[in-house]
Amino acid sequence: MIREVNSEIITETIAKMCIEANCVIAPEIKAAIETAKQTEESEVGKTVLDNLLENARIAKEKMVPICQDTGMAVFFVELGKDVHIVGKNLTDAINDGVRKGYTEGYLRKSVVKDPLIRENTNDNTPAVIYTEQTDGDKIKITYAPKGFGSENKSALKMLNPSDGEQGVIDFVIDTVRKAGANPCPPMVVGVGIGGTMDKAAYLAKKALTREITTENETEYYADMEKQLFEKINMLGIGPQGMGGTVTALGVNIEVFPTHIAGLPVAVNINCHATRHASVVI
Repeated sequence: MIREVNSEIITETIAKMCIEANCVIAPEIKAAIETAKQTEESEVGKTVLDNLLENARIAKEKMVPICQDTGMAVFFVELGKDVHIVGKNLTDAINDGVRKGYTEGYLRKSVVKDPLIRENTNDNTPAVIYTEQTDGDKIKITYAPKGFGSENKSALKMLNPSDGEQGVIDFVIDTVRKAGANPCPPMVVGVGIGGTMDKAAYLAKKALTREITTENETEYYADMEKQLFEKINMLGIGPQGMGGTVTALGVNIEVFPTHIAGLPVAVNINCHATRHASVVI
């Protein structure tokens, strides 16, 4: 049976998500920073983590952005095949929500109309939208505002199949090492392995929307997540690049089948806030 959803509901939902995700840190991220404060060996690092927690507290109480860079709006949408959207189409409904949320929430507008001409759109649209059709009559929307202090330090490499697991690990570690303090660590690292060049990048970004307390469902990759987490925290970058033992809060890996001749790997880095939120309509 087909279920109708008015596009205005989507727009209003998106507007609220934009404001709340930019002002209220996710519970598992806050908990991870609190845990990091207990394990960090550097006194300067502990102070930085204290400051991050205080910043998150003020942002939530006053409903002001956790960070001045409120990001480019990225959405992952799971659209049930039994849903019929009435009114505007899905893309327009989402962009209307971004426009409304970023304006009413006084969030910084960071999007330019053209990558070279650089004229600001003044409403943070258009959003980046990934849509996947699923079974059922619901719409699941995951919003992930992506600041570019971290986005600019992401990377992709087409490895040879012979590079294997060690090649993947070396590339991830090298990417984080080169990123240094720029992504505002302690960071969350998303890794996409497989598919094509673009699919790997998509997987790495989607990995950042998974709670860091949830391991990859395959034991092999769950073990790799732990190994990378340990190696990254041995780099000594530390909170906000001030040195220390906590450089990452988590590492999430997502994989997809690939071609016999390839091994695409993408690393998408997020800052300490790793803003994200999901709703089901």
